[in-house]
Amino acid sequence: MKAQWFTSVEDIGQDLWNKAIGETNSPFAQFAFHHALEKSQSIGDGTGWYPEYLLVMDNDDTPLAIAPTYLKTHSQGEFVFDWAWADAFQRYGFRYYPKRVWAVPFSPVTGIRLFSHLDPKGEDAAFVHLYQTVADVLTQANQQREFSSWHLLFTKPEHAAVLRQDGEYLERISCQFHWFNRNYRDMTDYFAHFSSRKRKAARKEREKVAAQGVTLKRKLGSELSPADIDFFYLCYQSTYAKRGQQGYLTRDFFAQLAENMGEQILLVQAYRKEETGENAIAASWCFFDDHSLYGRYWGCMEEVDCLHFEACYYQGIEFCLEKGLQHFDPGTQGEHKIARGFEPVFSHSIHHIAHEGFRDAIARFCEEEAQAVREYHQDTHALLPFKES
Repeated sequence: MKAQWFTSVEDIGQDLWNKAIGETNSPFAQFAFHHALEKSQSIGDGTGWYPEYLLVMDNDDTPLAIAPTYLKTHSQGEFVFDWAWADAFQRYGFRYYPKRVWAVPFSPVTGIRLFSHLDPKGEDAAFVHLYQTVADVLTQANQQREFSSWHLLFTKPEHAAVLRQDGEYLERISCQFHWFNRNYRDMTDYFAHFSSRKRKAARKEREKVAAQGVTLKRKLGSELSPADIDFFYLCYQSTYAKRGQQGYLTRDFFAQLAENMGEQILLVQAYRKEETGENAIAASWCFFDDHSLYGRYWGCMEEVDCLHFEACYYQGIEFCLEKGLQHFDPGTQGEHKIARGFEPVFSHSIHHIAHEGFRDAIARFCEEEAQAVREYHQDTHALLPFKES
């Protein structure tokens, strides 16, 4: 088995990339997704995200898998927060950056992080152990360049388990809220599984949006016009502007995705009815594959009571039911998702810290944090809206 580093997807080429990933249909594994990040300048020079893709091949140069890694000069856009670790390194006179992350940029979505035709869904036991091989390559590469650490973010639990067995790697867990399709026929059937009080509350939320003169439409990325993308991007940036920040991604990123992988993109648009017609006021951007919907970006130009719940959650659930999707990952954090039927799940990350002393200290932190996360995970189950079985 051999490995080769590339600093651009174009250096790998779409043909070789597609041969490596085979039938892997996660939107975050596609050449078009990573190419759009680079070509739109959402990553690269000046962004603090510098790609180094690892291509794994057999001895006959047949591509086996691709691991997306990035050299980082900060910890923004990762959603597994290690600012305190960086501060500790600095206080003791050590350099934390650059570090390496093995992740999908700006995407706190649990999934495969080793894209391969050998096992497109990353479930085969033999394939899972390829993660160990890649981890060893990353560790050796970091040692050669004296990097402080590498971080595998939002990996599947079975993949984390393989690396967890090696005491050299640290596991960190957090809690997200995901929706699961329990063979619901439609929204009426779904709400029928809520307790009476929670069912009335959910229906009132949807009715309240309609009563305020707001309607919603769903479009695939392939159906989007330049005006649709312009308005969505305005909404996207408005979300960050409210916090005094700027969004990481450029408009061109979204335009390229709509053009090149539009059949895996869903845009939910909200309109207010006015005398002159419909006026767009909010939008939510999602990705999907044949199993899951992934809610990623949202923004509004007008505050409307309950519109966030409708555009980001209920519309996504309806889409899943229509398409037969089994799972909806709406993004990080947000206890408000629980009342809409999103269940607590663990997310997993793996970390390699080169410095032995810091590794021991961070290991203790991860253990203490994990205990608190498990307790929180258990407590949130009591808040779910479903009837007791």
